[in-house]
Amino acid sequence: MNTAIDMDTRQLGTPDTVAIIGMGRTGCSLARFLMRRGVRCVGFDERDAKIPADISIRVQIGPLEPAVLTRFGKVVVSPGIAWNHPALQRVRKAKVPVVGDLDLFAEHYKGTLIAVTGTNGKTTAVTMIATLLETLPEGIEKGGNIGMPMLDLLESGAPERVVLELSSFQLERSRIIHPKWAALLNIQPDHADAHTSPEEYAAAKFRLFEGQGEGDTALLPGEAAFDALAAQLRGRGVWVGRFGVTEQAAEASGLIAGIETGSGKMFWRQNDTFQRVHLADMPIRGRHQQLNLAVAAQAAADFGVHASIIVEAMTTFQGLEHRLQLLRQASGHAWYNDSKATNPDAAKAALESFDRVIWICGGLLKGLDLTPLQPVLRRHVERAFVIGEDGAPFLKALAAADVPATYARTIDRAVMMASDDRSSLPVLLSPAAASMDQFSNYAARGAAFADAIDGLGVPA
Repeated sequence: MNTAIDMDTRQLGTPDTVAIIGMGRTGCSLARFLMRRGVRCVGFDERDAKIPADISIRVQIGPLEPAVLTRFGKVVVSPGIAWNHPALQRVRKAKVPVVGDLDLFAEHYKGTLIAVTGTNGKTTAVTMIATLLETLPEGIEKGGNIGMPMLDLLESGAPERVVLELSSFQLERSRIIHPKWAALLNIQPDHADAHTSPEEYAAAKFRLFEGQGEGDTALLPGEAAFDALAAQLRGRGVWVGRFGVTEQAAEASGLIAGIETGSGKMFWRQNDTFQRVHLADMPIRGRHQQLNLAVAAQAAADFGVHASIIVEAMTTFQGLEHRLQLLRQASGHAWYNDSKATNPDAAKAALESFDRVIWICGGLLKGLDLTPLQPVLRRHVERAFVIGEDGAPFLKALAAADVPATYARTIDRAVMMASDDRSSLPVLLSPAAASMDQFSNYAARGAAFADAIDGLGVPA
């Protein structure tokens, strides 16, 4: 069978069969992985699922039934399925193993694993790590929450090195991951609403380091909030480095990578000396993005990439799509697409990259608090245009910061209104909110922004 079907659930489930929960991209990757190893499996999805023709397993569509799932020997859950789903809680109480694809990967991969997590910046850091380590013998492959599903990396012969971008959803369902080198970029209240508490969200991120021990490396932010984790890891023999912003690297206790504000340089430690690149020579904009590159530079240095290669990469990397990306000049403005800024912290970092800016913001706020943005709005936003189905929270925050604002509702109208502004200030789409009220994802929102700018006509 190669299409999703409903069936008599009494036919399902034996101790030697695996249940796959969620038949999206990861679920299909799981099915292929298990099929190639001769493991019997059955797929489950609460929504209609289009199953590729090469996947010949049975698929049950409809509500998850604990009585059915407890008959399986193992249940593997895709990241898009809530880990605390009532049916999965019942399955765990029945002592049936419930895991994610990350544990299957960790069980079968025997090479050098590098892993990066964090609320924001993972894709930039992982992309640069992969680019830099590709210059080494045997190269590197990247996957996980970016690019290829991680289990697909094992299908053509296990690579010598792998770098994985890992979300909290992937980490919370992992028990055996053991990265040789691991970095936590930041923890901000973006996906905390998908966990039972902010503490549970942080605990999911911290799970990245639970398997580490003697001879491994962990890179953590320099803030005091991560000191306890650093001490715990050092107690297990892990080499812990810290990164962040400092006046001068040589005077910063424990920082091995980051930004020197005193000299305007990014730095990383290599062969017991600091290597530096002038921020002015880096095409990528925004201190938050430059910090992500500092982490990648440190990873490259730790694995033996020559300093000259790292410098060249830092001074040529243009950034990723939808991440503080300069699109073009039009109607007297420079237009920046930062649609990936799906929470206030990410938007704050983008706004601080400019002196003054015209801000396009709004979307699905998911209950996040805009109050901490107000000082940044006063300092950096000349005027704002709000999009999204519910503009009220943004209009209220902008009014409190004394920033003139207009509710445009749609990106097309916001772009048209911003193009009429005679200030020649840059225009920044950095929504501080998710996109699903009007778009399928942040990439679709960014593409709509680019299309609207193209509609303005010839650059001015």
